Amino acid sequence: AIIADVSAVDYCWRIVLGCGAIPGIAALYFRLTIPETPRYTMDVEHDVNKATSDVANYLQKTDTTDENDGPGNHVGVPKASWSDFTSYFGKWKNGKVLLGTSMSWFALDIAFYGIGLNNGIILSAIGYADTHDADFNLRAYNSLKNMALGNIIITIMGTVPGYWVTVAFVDKWGRKPIQIMGFAVLTVLFIVMGAAFNPLKEHSIPAFIVLFTLLQVI
Repeated sequence: AIIADVSAVDYCWRIVLGCGAIPGIAALYFRLTIPETPRYTMDVEHDVNKATSDVANYLQKTDTTDENDGPGNHVGVPKASWSDFTSYFGKWKNGKVLLGTSMSWFALDIAFYGIGLNNGIILSAIGYADTHDADFNLRAYNSLKNMALGNIIITIMGTVPGYWVTVAFVDKWGRKPIQIMGFAVLTVLFIVMGAAFNPLKEHSIPAFIVLFTLLQVI
């Protein structure tokens, strides 16, 4: 009987995962139906007239077609190759930009998504997701419910405000200063939480929650 009752939880995560595919399908549909950019028409389809017409129509904001529309004027545009890539990024002044950007995001993703994927463990560590119900089914239900509510609270308090703060100030402060500030603050917060994880958990749950929420904001 227990297995039959708890098995309903299995359907829940499958439904949630399946619903997540709906936005992806919608995005795929619109991507396949929108017109290609002039850059794509020029570099991939090699149709100069079509690319020129697309640019003119975009700039004039009209639906008129160019008189040269038709079969198209195809030209032999050189294709990018690995030799082009290596010759450009082989120079230190170009390669250091790619290396620094990719490694910074790699390090951030390890820490950020490592915590995001283990929010349930964090919530259990601070006692939010734990329940002490005698009935096994009720205990499983309340534990999952608390985890779901905890993730919603974390998102509302941290992730959503952080995104909107960036949207509001990205043009005023600049993208590079915001990136540097974010990486610097995250480094400090990760060090503090990593070094004081057990003391915070045992002696100051509110401080733990504040620091964890700031991680989501940044």
